[in-house]
Amino acid sequence: MSISIKQVALRTIELETKAVSGLASYVNADFEKAVEMIAGSKGRVVVSGIGKSAVIAQKIVATFNSTGTPSIFMHAADAIHGDLGIVQQDDVVIIISKSGESPEIKVLVPLIRNFGNTIIGMVGNVGSYLAKNSSLILNTTVEQEACPNNLAPTTSTTAQLVMGDALAVCLMELKGFQSNDFAKFHPGGLLGKKLYLRVVDLCAANEKPAVLSGQSLKEVIVEMTAKQLGITAVVDEENNLLGIITDGDLRRMLEKNTAIDKIKADDIMTKEPTTIGPDEMAVDALNLLRKKEISQLAVTANGKYSGIIHLHDLIREGLI
Repeated sequence: MSISIKQVALRTIELETKAVSGLASYVNADFEKAVEMIAGSKGRVVVSGIGKSAVIAQKIVATFNSTGTPSIFMHAADAIHGDLGIVQQDDVVIIISKSGESPEIKVLVPLIRNFGNTIIGMVGNVGSYLAKNSSLILNTTVEQEACPNNLAPTTSTTAQLVMGDALAVCLMELKGFQSNDFAKFHPGGLLGKKLYLRVVDLCAANEKPAVLSGQSLKEVIVEMTAKQLGITAVVDEENNLLGIITDGDLRRMLEKNTAIDKIKADDIMTKEPTTIGPDEMAVDALNLLRKKEISQLAVTANGKYSGIIHLHDLIREGLI
């Protein structure tokens, strides 16, 4: 039997899109209370499930932890075989299940209730055991799975995942979680660098080519050659930045056939150049370089020359 791969893929996407859209009608008073309860809790969020729901639970835990909501995963089967010690007095427990009728869930729920912890049931059957024994219900009911046999968890797990993301984002907003907070939990990799790496971290190791106002062309060339950044700053006696001279400025000057023995730094410098502060984010320097279509920026603090940040610095750190 021949199938159209494209049609099957499109049907799957359509069904899952419909399932996600349907969640909008389930964002109700229970959802709001769940967010407020988690935000006000002195403990953690313990997220549990079994089967594919357990996999979704782990992802939700990862999202919570990275966005400022302390959370821990507890597999429902392991919980009833010794892992219940994970649950502490002030913890809020989210139990995820499509049917709400899994045997492990039926054993776990009364144990959690006996501990006195609040149970939030993320469930696809509001008439189920889990739903009836939860303090709050996050409804993730879907009409059908994308699986052609309507069996393999597909649209149902997508709905669970999106509901978990909705919780996490609401908690971020409620807590005023900012990019600086995010950086604390993501110090590694490209994402971390974008969030914490600053201009000063990159330019501090670079040479700081500079000539004084009034110095000769020869002195400009010697300085640029020695520092090997293709640029030099022009400063006054107090280190105030007056302008910059780049390799391009030198080439354009030579093309004019000017009497070069009389040229001073001030004659060919670019006045009021684009600059950036040392405490600005490195990714902002990258955006500025792209916008201006240049490869170097002078770094200044209160008008004082601090150094040069080069496109190569950003490439080296993997920001490009």
